[in-house]
Amino acid sequence: MIPEIRIKEIKPLKLEGGYLIDGFPSVGFSSAIAAESMIHTSDFKLAGIIDSESFPPISIIKNGKPNFPTRIFINENLKVGVFLSYLTLEQSLHRATANAMMQWAKDHKIELILSSVAIKDPQGKEEMIGIGSTESARKKISEAGLKVLEHGTVPGIPGILLNEGSITGQDVIVIVFHTNGEDPDFKSSANLCMAMSNLIPGATCNISSLQKEAEKAEEVIKEAHEESTHLKDSMYR
Repeated sequence: MIPEIRIKEIKPLKLEGGYLIDGFPSVGFSSAIAAESMIHTSDFKLAGIIDSESFPPISIIKNGKPNFPTRIFINENLKVGVFLSYLTLEQSLHRATANAMMQWAKDHKIELILSSVAIKDPQGKEEMIGIGSTESARKKISEAGLKVLEHGTVPGIPGILLNEGSITGQDVIVIVFHTNGEDPDFKSSANLCMAMSNLIPGATCNISSLQKEAEKAEEVIKEAHEESTHLKDSMYR
């Protein structure tokens, strides 16, 4: 049975020709922390939620207010949407989530989907490598000063986004970054945020405030992960 991913928008969106950032955690939480940091250092507003009967039932309380663990934030001036999630999804949900993301991008005429995947590296390499679904995506990678990956494998949601983009003509870029595998990994989060901003005209990462935001985001994401893990143990038993 294919899990249903529901996307509910709470305000009209104008993103034609813009960008979508995949903020679902991969290895560690750097992807989600980088997305969260960009939201808090730029003018993003809550614009929707993403939910599913297959997601762990959990509410994230911030500043006394309940929040869905997976939300959509929008910066209409930059035409950037972010799918930000505090949930580390089960592998069985990756395909449905990636397909929902692709359909949403198509509906809103998104030009580029930007995702990321971590590689554990205890030595702390800072090199960023890009993978593109199309020739135009690969050109964007080179123009941003990133190396283009020639051989390798990409798992999970980022891998599915690349595959689907390659057959539909949707530009998808996946940034491969290194992490020490320990949290919080501020360095990899900061490097990833900067790499994303290089691919999105006008986007910025305020490094001085990013560490503070990263530390707060890491705490919430880690707590959500631990709570949802207990729930998933009973849900998927």
